[in-house]
Amino acid sequence: MTKYFERIIDINTGKETVRDYTAAEVAEVEAEALQAAARTAEAEAQAAVRASALAKLAALGLSADEIAAL
Repeated sequence: MTKYFERIIDINTGKETVRDYTAAEVAEVEAEALQAAARTAEAEAQAAVRASALAKLAALGLSADEIAAL
């Protein structure tokens, strides 16, 4: 498990404080990471579908200009 922490630096005194994330903060960070992974996977899937569609149009004999016009 990844250990999450926060480094706080007081700019007036230069004092540095390090504290561990709370369970709620860890859960939030991990949930955001899962959402980002899901968005990435969906974007990759959409790119694959688009590439497949463009390849099928090209296989039908359409030129690059004709495909771009669609």
